Formats: sequence, structure tokens, C-alpha cells
Amino acid sequence: MELPITYYGDPVLRRAGARVESVTPEIQRLIADMFDTMTAYHGIGLAAQQVGQALQLTVIDIRPVTDRPSTLEVNGQPADPNSIMPLVLLNPELTPLGEPEIGSEGCLSFPEVYGEVARPGRVGVRATNEKGAALEFTCGGLLARCIQHETDHLRGILFIDRMDPTVKAELKSDIARLQRETKAALLRAGQA
Repeated sequence: MELPITYYGDPVLRRAGARVESVTPEIQRLIADMFDTMTAYHGIGLAAQQVGQALQLTVIDIRPVTDRPSTLEVNGQPADPNSIMPLVLLNPELTPLGEPEIGSEGCLSFPEVYGEVARPGRVGVRATNEKGAALEFTCGGLLARCIQHETDHLRGILFIDRMDPTVKAELKSDIARLQRETKAALLRAGQA
């Protein structure tokens, strides 16, 4: 079931997520709904905060993007990044590896807003999957960028917080407009 996306200006986007202690039927339903929502909005990553839930849960599927390569290592061995897609990460912990690389990012919670963000080119990832099993791998390229972007969401950090101040200044009017529209919509819905 497709869920409504929360947009910039909704306070839930700034909330750090609670740990997911067990994979309950409700969590399984949320995961399925998040994949439906991400697909409907043509995204490659979606954090629980983006559908109004302050939890440490994100879903990722980079397969639709073919022009931005990714790398994956499992147990120190190269692997096909598509082999772990679609990907569910519960309570992810990241270890930055390598030098920062600048890349373009967008966000479903910021429609039509794109900007350059510097992030480590590779990360080590430890998390739990939708079956409650431990995951551990190292990734690079688009997959690393996506995981870092979504993990930031789980901590209440947004990609605009990581932008170079000059880039962010160029987007200031679009960001302010989105925030005003979101707050007005929340007021109309009696949620602000």
C-alpha cells in the first residue's frame, strides 16, 4: 500500500528514529508499504521518517539506476550490488571509508530539489535485515551514497544539512517555499 510522503517542514523528518528491536508483523507491513511507496515515487531509498514513522528502518533498491555504478564487498570478496537488492536495513551502523566524494543528491521529501553533497566514497555497513538476520558488508559508489543519505534520515539529518553553504544558498528559495507549503498543509490537517 502506498503511503503519503512527509515533506520538508514536517517535524518527523528531524526526529531520530527509535531502534527496531524485533521484526513484528507491523514492521513487516511497514517495510512492504515503504517499498510500494518508494517505487510509486520512483525513488531508490526511503527512510521510515519519510512516511511519518520515527524508526531506524530504511529500504533501498538501486537497480533502476544504471548510469551511476556501485560496488559491494561481502566477507572481503567482491559481489554484485544487485545481489542484495531490494535491501532492508534496520538499526544501521556505518563506518566511513575513503575520502569524501562530491555527488548529486535528491530526496523524495524535497521534490525538485537537487544539490551536490560530499560523502565518503565507501562505507562499512552493519545492520539487521527484514528477517532479523545480521548484515555486514562494504559498499561504494551510488549504493554507499544512498545508504549514507537514508541513514542520516534515521538520525534526523537531512541532505541539505550536508550541502556546501554556497549550494544550499542557491536552493534557499525552493527550500523555504517547500517548508512553508508543508507547514500550511499540516495546519490545514490539524497536525501542526
